[in-house]
Amino acid sequence: MVRHGHHHSREHGPGQPGGRGRGSRGPRCRWPTAAGGWEVHARVERFVEPALLLLLREGETHGYELAEALAALAPDDDVDLGNLYRLLRSLEAEGLVVSRWRDDLPGRAKRTYALTDEGRALLDTWAEAMTRTRDTIAAFLTRYAGTGRHEPGSTQTRSPERGTAE
Repeated sequence: MVRHGHHHSREHGPGQPGGRGRGSRGPRCRWPTAAGGWEVHARVERFVEPALLLLLREGETHGYELAEALAALAPDDDVDLGNLYRLLRSLEAEGLVVSRWRDDLPGRAKRTYALTDEGRALLDTWAEAMTRTRDTIAAFLTRYAGTGRHEPGSTQTRSPERGTAE
């Protein structure tokens, strides 16, 4: 979802996404549901930056198209246009992105953005870091689904290599 302005995407209250309640310091990534279970948002922190660099690697484009493409790439995260343009300006100040005004596109003149060689190098580094994160998550999920389980109250764990209690 693409949003205009700089306000939070949801009204957060106790027991809701991002809701901490008055004086509460609970995590913003999980909260109890009315049915007595849990809802969890397992997000990659700062995912918008590598996603934006990836989209710009595909070609020069303007901000609103980037916002729509980001929304499709990360459907669980709302895209705030104000934050997106601030990030683009910051990336440009660092030499990772360049922009120019174009009046040859349909409609009014638009500022378009393109990735620089330094931006491509940063994207490569993000991809390496995300590969490490993916491997960590895969190891977690393998252990979760496999023999690494133990009974509550038990001090024994199973060795995945030998399948025996230690």
